[in-house]
Amino acid sequence: MSSLGTIGITLGDPSGVGPEVIQAALASAPLDPRFTYRVIGDAGGAIPGQPTPATARAAIAALEEAAQLAARGEIDAVVTGPIHKSRMQAEGFVFPGHTEFFAARAGVRNFAMLLTGGKLTVALVTIHVALAEVPRLVTGSEIERVGSLLAEFLTLRLSGSRPARIAVAGLNPHAGEDGAMGREEIEVIAPAVARLAEAWRGRAEFTGPLSPDTLFFRAVSGEFDGVLCMYHDQGLIPLKLQGFDEGVNVTLGLPFVRTSPDHGTAFEIAGRGLARPGSMIAALRLAEELVAARKR
Repeated sequence: MSSLGTIGITLGDPSGVGPEVIQAALASAPLDPRFTYRVIGDAGGAIPGQPTPATARAAIAALEEAAQLAARGEIDAVVTGPIHKSRMQAEGFVFPGHTEFFAARAGVRNFAMLLTGGKLTVALVTIHVALAEVPRLVTGSEIERVGSLLAEFLTLRLSGSRPARIAVAGLNPHAGEDGAMGREEIEVIAPAVARLAEAWRGRAEFTGPLSPDTLFFRAVSGEFDGVLCMYHDQGLIPLKLQGFDEGVNVTLGLPFVRTSPDHGTAFEIAGRGLARPGSMIAALRLAEELVAARKR
């Protein structure tokens, strides 16, 4: 049987649930036998549920090793275990999260966060910023940039079988209601959607801006393949509501595949046999799918 490549899996903070969900996923999931898996990181005597500066440094070291392996082509994908960002930042980690870390190590500036799970796939125009900053950061160029990355992702998953159908969320309630509750939809979002529709004609269909309070129901019902969201919680709340145990975080724009389970370290249940591996299994399977699609 031919090999499709190697998938690296970082432990995350070894005092969290990462090590146990990785072990459970590798032991129980029907994964593609054409891939090999390489666990990256050292638990080093970590005690479940008791994070320390040493466990935060171990999480950082695992990420650095994974980035180096990916840069050398020794692994085709990175699946990352959960980290505790503030604890790592106290130990010198200067990034808001995995997304920005891997983009920096790969020298990539055109990147974005995408999450997929259940019947939803969402990409985010703004990520880890205060809500008060969002209107200033939602620009036409950013909508086009992230929208194009989302279209590339969906086109890859669909293997070009048909155009990807993408809904674009408004920023304001009722998508601004014709300017009564904000003009961002009229002045910024709608023109960007028109430019995206023209640029991706025949490959992806962009619809919007649509009222955020109804478009996710339409997406879950199968009308759209993906949703372009203006800010973090606009996309993550509906995704986690209907696909919490199978949500996967993807970094778009990298030269290698990067996925992650969409949950945190859960220190409070680490080592108690309560952590469910469903999201890690989904992250591994999506990494397999994306690597195989890229190689096709």
